[in-house]
Amino acid sequence: ATYLKEFDFLEEDFVSEEEGGFILPEAKTRASYKSRDVLYVGSDFGEGSLTDSGYPRVIKEWVRGTSIDDAATVFEGEKTDVSVSAYMNDQRLRGGPIYEIRSRSLTFYTTKRWVRRVEYEHLLAPNDPARKDLAEPEEFIDVDIQADAGVTFVGKWLMISLRSDWEPIAGGNTYKSGSLLYVDADTFLTKGKEACDYCVLFAPTERTAYDGYSFTKNYFILASMNNVKSKLDFYKMDEDGFTYVGGDKEAQIRSCDAGAIDPTEDDEIWLYTSGYTQPSSLSIGDASKVVSESEAASPEDKNSYLVEDLKSLPDMYDASDLIVSQKFATSKDGTQIPYFVVSKKGIKLDGNNPTLLYGYGGFEISLGPKYIATVGVSWLERGGGYVEG
Repeated sequence: ATYLKEFDFLEEDFVSEEEGGFILPEAKTRASYKSRDVLYVGSDFGEGSLTDSGYPRVIKEWVRGTSIDDAATVFEGEKTDVSVSAYMNDQRLRGGPIYEIRSRSLTFYTTKRWVRRVEYEHLLAPNDPARKDLAEPEEFIDVDIQADAGVTFVGKWLMISLRSDWEPIAGGNTYKSGSLLYVDADTFLTKGKEACDYCVLFAPTERTAYDGYSFTKNYFILASMNNVKSKLDFYKMDEDGFTYVGGDKEAQIRSCDAGAIDPTEDDEIWLYTSGYTQPSSLSIGDASKVVSESEAASPEDKNSYLVEDLKSLPDMYDASDLIVSQKFATSKDGTQIPYFVVSKKGIKLDGNNPTLLYGYGGFEISLGPKYIATVGVSWLERGGGYVEG
């Protein structure tokens, strides 16, 4: 549950109700700006406003300076849904339109979506003078993609991440679960999925998996895992699509999240990294400084996007004499299963060393490298080994 209050970044203070601030009491509230003075909000509005899961079933359009009780209901889901949402995606900066999106989360892993393209004036309050003589926006279009896929818009492109195999054109290509595709959004929405040419940005293998993406003003950052090791690849976005420009030469034993500092201004990124012996750290990077593998003059160029290390949590144990490596166990069916080993440098791995084993499997989540402070203090400093897989 959350308590909704509006914060003014310029004044560095919360906006009071008397000043027209959006304020709601504690509830499982979800809110998103439609424009500066209009808020899409789902909350506990009384009987029937929540799903059986306790999340918003109803979305209202709340205009600044008015009572939430007078806000118009603009979208509703079913009681059996997990939740509903409504939000805007403004892609004018990258050559796309403004998208208005509504969705119903049918289950934890499946979502039904509708979208339409609107003009900026459509986002304003109904009584705003700028809306005078403005034509009504187009009708919402059903996003005709299987419900377990992830969908978003970047520029003129519709990005599709697959959780199961997909055959958009009967008898045509089947795109594998775990793939990331992009397609011209206008063609998809106006002519249908059968009329599209799909481009594959990432396709999984037995050893690699899609792990997410982010984007700056001009670059698309693809995160993947290779044998549960982290890898970042950078693509330049333009009218013709996505062009690979470089990134990590090899996957690394670390956890690394990359996100734009301000995707409307430039290509600088925040980098959050950690590893078994490396505390969480924050750095600044720049996607425009990426050097391709063919242009790299030295091994140091492999992280050419790194600009400056800013801060790090303190070391909680002495890791100076430790080494992290990856090995593989062979299952009965011959599958090579990766695992990580943290041990003293130079130790003989002969099965006679005291070792703490840890494994996890569930919710389609793989354990990846992360700082292990408690294990380090209580076990590794005393000479023990640690294995995780």
